[in-house]
Amino acid sequence: MALSPLDGRYWGKVKDLAPYMSEYGLIYFRVIVEIKWLLWLSQIPEVTEVTNFGESAQSCLQEIIDGFSINDALEIKEIEKVTNHDVKAVEYFLKQRCKSHPEISKVLEFFHFACTSEDINNLAHALMLKGAMNNVMFPTIGDLVQALCSMAKEYSHIPMLSRTHGQPASPTTLGKEMAIFAVRLSREWKEMSRVKIMGKLAGAVGNYNAHEVAYPDVNWPQVNEEFVRSLGLSFNSYVTQIEPHDYMAELFHAISQFNNILLDFDRDIWDYISLGYFKQTTKAGEIGSSTMPHKVNPIDFENSEGNLGVANGNLSQQCMKLPISRWQRDLTDSTVLRNMGLGLGHSLLAYKSTLQGISKLQVNEACIFEDLDQCWEVLAEPIQTVMRRYGVPEPYEKLKELTRGRAVTKETIELARTVDIAVNSEIGDLL
Repeated sequence: MALSPLDGRYWGKVKDLAPYMSEYGLIYFRVIVEIKWLLWLSQIPEVTEVTNFGESAQSCLQEIIDGFSINDALEIKEIEKVTNHDVKAVEYFLKQRCKSHPEISKVLEFFHFACTSEDINNLAHALMLKGAMNNVMFPTIGDLVQALCSMAKEYSHIPMLSRTHGQPASPTTLGKEMAIFAVRLSREWKEMSRVKIMGKLAGAVGNYNAHEVAYPDVNWPQVNEEFVRSLGLSFNSYVTQIEPHDYMAELFHAISQFNNILLDFDRDIWDYISLGYFKQTTKAGEIGSSTMPHKVNPIDFENSEGNLGVANGNLSQQCMKLPISRWQRDLTDSTVLRNMGLGLGHSLLAYKSTLQGISKLQVNEACIFEDLDQCWEVLAEPIQTVMRRYGVPEPYEKLKELTRGRAVTKETIELARTVDIAVNSEIGDLL
């Protein structure tokens, strides 16, 4: 009954993202930010109303984070039914949970102090992305790049016919073609990892208005920057009510480009399988076609290709939408941000499908060699190039006459040694 296949058919392959990119994940990271902000306030000397918490109070607050459960998240959702405000529900949950503690109960109103909802939300979203990328996406991307590097090394000795415009072209090696994809994907992986995940904590419109009124002697820009950095995030000083989400667009664009390159790889491998360059290992009991028993279909690469398209559709929309907000804030980003898990989920599913497909591949060297042996015409390029070196007139035209649109065999090339292409013995020997 799942509306999304990520939460149904494919759940087993993407569930590692759930602690970060789900509604539960959003609530959990809001709780973390709210608690850590209260603890941070207790360390500001000018905020005399919130003194340094004792060990008992600190342990109580840390236990809420460490022991946070699905039931706690459901309790917050019940409060939200009354408040009709998701962030306020988190604040009320924490007040209820801490009201019996003698020390924390005195400062309950400093939960969410001087914060707008987006101060909490943007930091929660940043922590969600940071956790999902570092703990789920990057390790899988690393496995994928490593698999391609292994293919490049393993197949480096296998000569293979190239195809440009779908037609036979100068030979390459299978390993070199795999190395190209390994390098391209590695480059985009580096671009992803360079993106600074940012946060803001500057109040209702980004000016520390309420902060300054309550405690004018505190250097709030510095205090809040240090707090955001303590969460492992970069600080954005120039904001409205929201963090502008430019870094998200940058990250999602890099993921989209990575996905485009992987889609290119999937299609190439699909074609190589079609040519017979690769065989696929079979598994007892598996069925390729419901009517054709012989079929072993390249379903993993097809699944990856399809999911990469779905992922990029979502990521592209987020890239275009998230950096745009009317004046100091509108709410259109809220529902879009709740869909971040879709783009990452379908990407993760695609990466795992490609990895699974790679694990089934077996090189059919005999087929690759036979294909190359049937295309002697590809020697026209090196032959005419050598002829240019030795001053043979119109070498390109001569080789064009010999090879273009004709069946070229080893014997054809050998025959060229005896015709006017070879005007001297040195060139004839080269041919």
